[in-house]
Amino acid sequence: MAPNTKGPDLKRYMDKVLSVSLNSNRCVTGVLRGYDAFLNIVMDDAKEVLPGDVKNNIGTVVIRGNSISQFECLGLVNRQPK
Repeated sequence: MAPNTKGPDLKRYMDKVLSVSLNSNRCVTGVLRGYDAFLNIVMDDAKEVLPGDVKNNIGTVVIRGNSISQFECLGLVNRQPK
C-alpha cells in the first residue's frame, strides 16, 4: 500500500452481525471480531448459509479478504460524525 493510502475502515462494524458474500456463491454470517488492512476478517459465532436457508454452525473463522465479494451489516450501525 502507498504511504498515504488507508486500509478499510471497519471500526463501526466491530461486534456487529455481518453477512459476508464469498466467491463461489458462498455466504457466511457472524459477529465481526477483527480485520486488517487486506480486509482479512475474523468472525465469531459464524454460520455458513446454504441454499434453502440451511445454516451450519462453523464457530470462529478467519476469512481472507480476496475471497470477499461484499458484506452487509445486519444490525444498526452508529453514524460517524462528519
